[in-house]
This record gives sequence, C-alpha cells and structure tokens, in this order.
Amino acid sequence: MIDKWEKWARVRMRFVALLFVGFFIAASGRAFYLQVLDNDKLVKIAEKQHQKSIPLTPSRGGIYDRNNAPFAVSIEMDSCYAETRNMENVSEAAAQLAPALGCSKEELEAKLKAARNFVWLARRMPPEQAKRVKALDLEGVGFVKESRRFYPNSQVAAHVIGFTGLDPSGLEGVEKKYDNIILGNTGYLVTERDALGRDIALKKGSEGKAGSKGSNVVLTLDKNIQYIAEKELTKTIEKNGAKAGIAIVMEPDTGRVLAMANYPSFNPNNVKELTPGSIRNRAIADSFEPGSTFKIFLVAAALEAGVIRPGDSFNCENGSCNMYGRTIHDTHKYGALTVPQVLKYSSNIGAAKIGQRLGPQRLFTALTGFGFGERSSIDLPGEVAGMLRPQEKWYGIDLATISFGQGVTATALQLTAAVSAVANGGNLMKPYLVDRIVDDEGVVLQQFGPQLKRRVISPETAKTVAHMLEGVVGEGGTGTGAAVDGYRVAGKTGTAQKVEGRSYSASKRIGSFVGFVPVEKPRLAIMVMVDEPTANVYGGVVAAPAFSAIAQQTLCYLNVPPDKSIKKKQAPAPEKVTPQAEQAVVEGGTVEGADAGAMPNFRGMSMRQVLRVMEQRGLNVKLQGSGRAVEQNPPPGARITTQDQVWVRFVPSA
Repeated sequence: MIDKWEKWARVRMRFVALLFVGFFIAASGRAFYLQVLDNDKLVKIAEKQHQKSIPLTPSRGGIYDRNNAPFAVSIEMDSCYAETRNMENVSEAAAQLAPALGCSKEELEAKLKAARNFVWLARRMPPEQAKRVKALDLEGVGFVKESRRFYPNSQVAAHVIGFTGLDPSGLEGVEKKYDNIILGNTGYLVTERDALGRDIALKKGSEGKAGSKGSNVVLTLDKNIQYIAEKELTKTIEKNGAKAGIAIVMEPDTGRVLAMANYPSFNPNNVKELTPGSIRNRAIADSFEPGSTFKIFLVAAALEAGVIRPGDSFNCENGSCNMYGRTIHDTHKYGALTVPQVLKYSSNIGAAKIGQRLGPQRLFTALTGFGFGERSSIDLPGEVAGMLRPQEKWYGIDLATISFGQGVTATALQLTAAVSAVANGGNLMKPYLVDRIVDDEGVVLQQFGPQLKRRVISPETAKTVAHMLEGVVGEGGTGTGAAVDGYRVAGKTGTAQKVEGRSYSASKRIGSFVGFVPVEKPRLAIMVMVDEPTANVYGGVVAAPAFSAIAQQTLCYLNVPPDKSIKKKQAPAPEKVTPQAEQAVVEGGTVEGADAGAMPNFRGMSMRQVLRVMEQRGLNVKLQGSGRAVEQNPPPGARITTQDQVWVRFVPSA
C-alpha cells in the first residue's frame, strides 16, 4: 500500500517539475522575445508613453537678389519656457517675470498654475527682452533658440518676396511658391512625463534636436532697380492723386524680371497690420483693359499677315466714325493717317480700320500668340489669365473695339512680356523670377534660365514696329514724356476707361505706358500703369514720365552707353579737386562763388567726377550712397546759385 502511495507521489512530483520546467521555458522564451527580438519596437513605444516632443520653429533658407543682396533671412532668437515643477514658488516667479514679459502677474500666474509642467512663456523674444528675463536667473525658466523671419529691406519687393506665418509656412509670393524648398526640417524639445501623462522635466542629457535650414533662393530681381522702380512709381501715384499703380522692368531677350513694383505696398515684418488688399500683387493678380497699348500688337499682327504696309493710309474721318451701329471717336480730329501715324497719334478709328483688314480670326490668333488670355506661368502664386473671349464669341463691334484695347483685359506682366517680344525680334519669352536654388555653401542645386515659348512675329516685322513706336515718343507723339536723355525709346501710351459693373465709368481711368530702350539693342522693357489718376488721366502724361525716370536711372546703373546718334549733355571737366575741397563738399560746407548757372547732368557720373564739378561751381552739395549717380536735385538744366541745396544719390554699379 505504501509502495503504491510512494509511486503516485513520485508521479505527481515529476508532473509538477515538468510543469515548472514548461513555465520556465515559456517565460524565458517570452522574455527573450521581448528583450531581444522585439526590443527596439518596445523601447519606442515606452518612450512615446513617457516622453513628449515639443516642436520648434524650423529655419528657412534665405531669399536674395541677383547680386546676393538679402531680401529675406532667418535670424535666431531666444524662446523662453518654464518647468513649473522646478519652481519653488510659482507666485513669486510670476511676480518677477511679468514685468520682463510685458504681462500682468495674475495672467502669468494663472498660466503657470494651469500647466502640467512645461509651458512656453514667450516665443522668439526680442534680444532686450530675453536679456531682462535671463538676468532674473530663475529656477525652472529655460531658453532655446528658434528661428524668426526678417525682411531687411522692409517694403522693397514685398509683393514679390511675400511673407510667412507663425508656423512659419510661406503665405504669399516667393515664400509661398517655393515653401517646400525654403522651409527647413523642424527641430524639437523632449520632455519626460509621469504615469498620468503629466510633464515632469526636460529629458536629461539632451534638450532635443535642432532643426535643419532650408535651401536659399536667388532671384532675377536687382534690389537697386527694384528700389528705383518703387520710388518713381510712388512719386507718380502721389503726384497724380492715383489709387494704385504698377511698374515692371524686364530683360527683353531673356524674360528675367529685374523689378516688379506695386503701390500701395506693405511691410512684411508687420504681419498683423496686413490686409488682403495691401498684399495683392497687382502686377499679376489684376487684369485691366489695356487701351491703346494694344495697338502695338494689332499693327504687328497686320504687318506680319501682309494686310498692311507702313505707307498705307487710313481715313480717320475727322475724329468720328460709325461702325456696326456704334460711333468710334478719336481725341483729336484726324484725316488720312499712315500706319506709323495711327500709332503716333493713337487713333482709335485708324486702329479699328486696320483690324477690319486683318479680320477677327487672324487678330485672335495673333493676340493669343503674344500671350494674352493665358497665364505666363511666372513662378509666383496668384497669377490670372486676363480675358480674351474666343473668336467665335466676337460680335459686331468687338473686332473694332478689341483692335484698340477695349473689351479685352490683360495683366501688366502680360503686356511687358508681349512688348518684349517686339523688342527682341519676335520671340515670346517666359517671364521668370527665380534664377537658382543654392545651399549654404553656395553650391547650385537647381539652375533656371530663359525659356522661349514661341516665335510670334518675324525679326523684320519686329524691327518695323519698333521704329514706328519710336515715333510715339518723338515730337508730336502721345508719349513724348517717356523720352530718355541720350537714348532712343520705343513705346506706346494707353488710356482706358475702367469698367464698373456692366458699363464704363464716366470718370475713372487707367493711364499706362509700355516700351523698351534702347531701340536698336534693347536692354530694358518697362511697363508703368497708374490706376485712377485724378490730376490727369492720359497715359502719356501720368505714366510716360515714370517710364522715363525708371529707364534713365536704370540705364545709368547698368552702365549702358548712350546712343551715339543722340546728343547727350556732358558736364564740364574741371581741374582736379583738392582733398580739402572734397571734404568740405561732402560735409555740406558752402564755398563762396558767383551765380553757378545751370545744374549739370550728373547721371552716370562717379562720386569723384561729381565732386570736381561741384568744386568748380562752388555749390553746397550732399552726396548719398556710393557708385554711380542715378538721381539729383535740382534736375539737369535748372538755374542754381551757390546757396542752393543740391544733392546727388548714387547706387553701386552692377
């Protein structure tokens, strides 16, 4: 009996032993799996449970002009945070911090007490404020570097550059268009959390990961030319009591945009003060009836099609002509006008009759060829296509009115690109603003260049039209105000009624001038548009002078030699200036002398050349900047005396 019981006991002991061995093997296997095979995955899960990442503002790459002058940069600033668990007395800390942070003690104390542990006190603080907070040396208050966007030129090229939000993603302009290239990778802080998910402290041994900077964008814009365009546009708008305006400067051969100015402008450093109307880039986002500037492309199309010759004459019927039951008027009474005279005197009747010879289908084809009715695909957001109705939807008077720029809309950029095709011999180039993408070492990551969209007219036609447009600026033409001293200019004025609802305004006008210079080897195509001028409404009066001023200063800045065929005023070359006299002049000292006569033309001269002239004249002159003279007061030819205040502004040569 005993033997039987012992045997049963041994069986039970063996069973229990085997059971324990099985459990041990299973536990060991599970432990091996968890600790070895699945270790990395579980560690990550654990870290997520007891760690929290706090994102930091990523750093953006810079935006520069074609000479590497900065338009937009990212600067490092201190961001301040608090870890309330490390504060001995939250109320006392709030009392000390509140004055430095510019808030009330009660507001800050409530913020600190509501936090689980980690809380931001201020992001991207001004240096002086950060200095004040650091001087308090409070336990539980820390700092980390974050990036903030800064625009060193304030309003210059604001509509092109755009701006960023607080995140900081690009919201307008190049900042938005190239956001994925400019924006760097986000950095972060890491905090530890307890079992209830409450922040305990920053992770020991590491304060997180710094973000990486994005790539830099180099534009085709030239900061100095942009400044010239904006300055002259502002003067024009204010002088004529206008609502708004646009000025564009482009290289005709390449499509590079050297300047794109809008009025009114804005300061991208003050995002809170911006309004939708102020940030709109009118040069690409607003379309308007081009008026008589459209006659350029009408005549080019008719010459290319062979339906007219320069010597052909058109009866302009003394300023009033009935077509399709409508009366077309000219501002003056003209009889027979040749094709160049139709452009020179801007005859609507002459243009309508040229349009009749060309016909609707050929005119429509030519206008679409010049890029009207389609976006130019410039590298900016917000561009519109303008309005050019399909030819099959033209009725009755449409052929006549479209011939002189009514019943069709275009953007300022479209007009600039189209006139550039006439200037460069017939090639429609794609306008572009970004030249290249580079890294911080200057290595080119992506290069952009001129792109030919299509040939629209022959070189012979382009040359013929260019010579006709030169007459517009000549004596008796509508665009004499666009003349540039020493250079041959080609261009066309435009004056268009603004559309209000379904009818034309009786008083609101748009005045414009578009052209290029010099005529034979054009370096610049320039478009100026003035919206709702009140002092005078005609493009030849309000826009042409701005064209002239922009062209004159830019040609001097680019060192473009004047045309030999045009006499250019030369300032006298006096004796060598002494160092003493140079110092006196720079400091604004007056040298006694007689009547100084007429003000010389200093444009394009160096500072030393200007000083030599001024020493001989004995004038009180103030010099601004360095490089070549681009602006002066009084203007050339004005009568001056030794007591007059005279200043000359210089910009560096390209």
